[in-house]
Amino acid sequence: MNKKPDNSILWRYAGLATQFLVGIGLFVFIGMKTDEWLKFRTPIAVWVLPLLLIVTVIYKVVKDTAKKK
Repeated sequence: MNKKPDNSILWRYAGLATQFLVGIGLFVFIGMKTDEWLKFRTPIAVWVLPLLLIVTVIYKVVKDTAKKK
């Protein structure tokens, strides 16, 4: 009995990792443009926007992998 391994979980997390990396890059770029537009001396938006994305992704992963009641 030769069963193929189920790679659906692998592909789900590979897709999530890709979205995460693209999102970080996009949010850093948007943060840089926002800081230039608002003429901030310190890069506030460059730090805040990617941080919001990271918190959101961690929340989503925890919610998706938590045991269902």
